[in-house]
Amino acid sequence: MQGATVESEEDWVQDQPDDNGPYVVVVGSEKGGTGKSTTAINLSVALMKLGFKVATLDLDSRQATLSAFFKNREDYAQRSGRTLELPRHTVVERSAAADRQEAMDDEERRLRAALAEAQGCDFVVIDTPGSDSSLCRLGHRFADTLVTPLNDSLLDIEVLARINRKDRLVEAPSVYSQLVWEQNNQRVVTGRPPIDWVVLRNRLAHIEARNMREISNLLSVLSKRIGFRVAPGVSERVVFRELFLSGLTALDLPEEGETSSHAAARREIKDVLEAIGLYDTGSA
Repeated sequence: MQGATVESEEDWVQDQPDDNGPYVVVVGSEKGGTGKSTTAINLSVALMKLGFKVATLDLDSRQATLSAFFKNREDYAQRSGRTLELPRHTVVERSAAADRQEAMDDEERRLRAALAEAQGCDFVVIDTPGSDSSLCRLGHRFADTLVTPLNDSLLDIEVLARINRKDRLVEAPSVYSQLVWEQNNQRVVTGRPPIDWVVLRNRLAHIEARNMREISNLLSVLSKRIGFRVAPGVSERVVFRELFLSGLTALDLPEEGETSSHAAARREIKDVLEAIGLYDTGSA
């Protein structure tokens, strides 16, 4: 990302949360429309269903999809009298300061304050903006696990690397990958575990076989070159959109009498959680 800076080792260490604090899952990408908020929603609810205390941070106050979902969920619980799991939710607003450095400092203070409020939780799930911004870069700084949803297309893969579309060859890492590298290197230098970076392949059901193979080959090359794991994500299911207005996920639906679509959506969410490995984190 343009404008990303490498901090001194001392400054970076001071920025990090306590090792005994919440495990931080950042859902991030430089591209919109890949299912970041849907992923953050389903991960958050799934973790709460497992009995974990979860805090959620919405760094995309302009779209505020994550915030809208949990507002819908709270409203539905009040209307229906149903008990639904709710996270400790915070919206980290963009700074209104005119000076760029002043705005960045203001946003950093807001994010640190939100993370401090999350102490006592097991997990923090952070939904980041789908564009190059100060809050997006700041959010990645704290990731223990970084989840990057990706639609299976050459256009979306360019979030990770520059691709020669004619020859289907990788030319160079993207600026987004360089950002993740920088944050990862800082962690390793200071003795912290490296970021566990997971790329989720969303909407696979709509990709024809030849294109799917090409994307798989490119991701296999990139995963070794850049350093991420690849996991299956979620399909483009109507159920995810239908349930949003009620603040529900497929995991909230009764299993008895559920449709095949609901059952498949429930399975996909559980598979994503397992593939990411959140069952096995130190806070579990």
